[in-house]
Amino acid sequence: MNPPNPSPLLPGATIGMVGGGQLGRMFALEARRMGYRLVVLDPGDATPAAQFCDRHIQAPFEDVDACLELADVSDVVTLEWENADVATLRAMAERVQIHPSPDVLEVAQHRVREKDAARRLGVLTAEYRAVRSREELDEALREIGAPAILKTARMGYDGKGQAALHSLSDADAAWSAVSAQGDDFILEARVPFRMEVSVICARSASGETACFPVAENEHRRGILHLSVVPARVPEAVAAEARRVAAALAEGLGVVGLLAVEMFVDPDGRILMNEIAPRPHNSGHHTWEACGVSQFEQQLRAVCGLPLGDPALLRPAAMVNLMGEDAGTGLGRPGAARALAVPGTALHLYGKREARPGRKMGHLTVLADSADQAEARAREAWERIVAGG
Repeated sequence: MNPPNPSPLLPGATIGMVGGGQLGRMFALEARRMGYRLVVLDPGDATPAAQFCDRHIQAPFEDVDACLELADVSDVVTLEWENADVATLRAMAERVQIHPSPDVLEVAQHRVREKDAARRLGVLTAEYRAVRSREELDEALREIGAPAILKTARMGYDGKGQAALHSLSDADAAWSAVSAQGDDFILEARVPFRMEVSVICARSASGETACFPVAENEHRRGILHLSVVPARVPEAVAAEARRVAAALAEGLGVVGLLAVEMFVDPDGRILMNEIAPRPHNSGHHTWEACGVSQFEQQLRAVCGLPLGDPALLRPAAMVNLMGEDAGTGLGRPGAARALAVPGTALHLYGKREARPGRKMGHLTVLADSADQAEARAREAWERIVAGG
């Protein structure tokens, strides 16, 4: 094990957070528990994290003056949103340490760059081509073939900014669907996968790394619906997934967390899909199920503290509560019925407005096996949705 980082930031220090959503909210709760102060920069009013921080700087992420103000009042700055403005973060980095660095974000914000980086580090990915015009899409399709997926190279998450091509004849429709959403794109071959998995790897400035157990993920309409831990894969596959996550975290020089979404193909190979240098939806179960939560681990990493033990204490499943599922979750009788399912915990994010496709909260269920955790999580979700 590597030694603790030199001169750690101890409780009482102030952490700056770029982004004030639910990931920042859960980070704030852990920071408060451990005696740290938190200042959040977010353009929203009463955002989930702002409800628990010591100070909320309400300003756009591109507001240089506001970002420099955050830098000046913070001992270290971290992120809950990987699409923060890189140029502004570079200006902040002249005044305060930022973890992860703007260099990491520059890779993570662009799908071509992240796959190029993965290939350089010896990590497998689906076949892909950069696309900047309708003519380049035709050329990429000739090289990769169909089925494939055309995605915006920047932004776009939870299934947004992408279009499926089932055959070469779908090119016109796919280009029309996404071409107005950016300037450059990526065409990816569709992977015939057995399972989608993810690993969250923590890395400190001293190079200490620790990977959380592999999560098995189910998506609906491009949005994560359910995660089951441990993933029901052979240990050799799980070990390779952890190796890939650690290799990317080390190769990119991440300080903080790196979430890596991957495919397991029919031959058991691991192919990287996307990375996010922040806490991840598929790691929410860590609060109840692991020796340290992903949010405390992020805090430990960016403050230079020894990393916690991410070992799984009990099998778990996490299911998202979307706006169409449970509204804001407040005053909902189904919540009591869901909590009657053994091992169930409820998290609501404090968002004032529920919308379809918006994450409003989640349920985590602990059990004696992954199968039992999944069954109970589905039952708890059905109860809160049906309960009104």
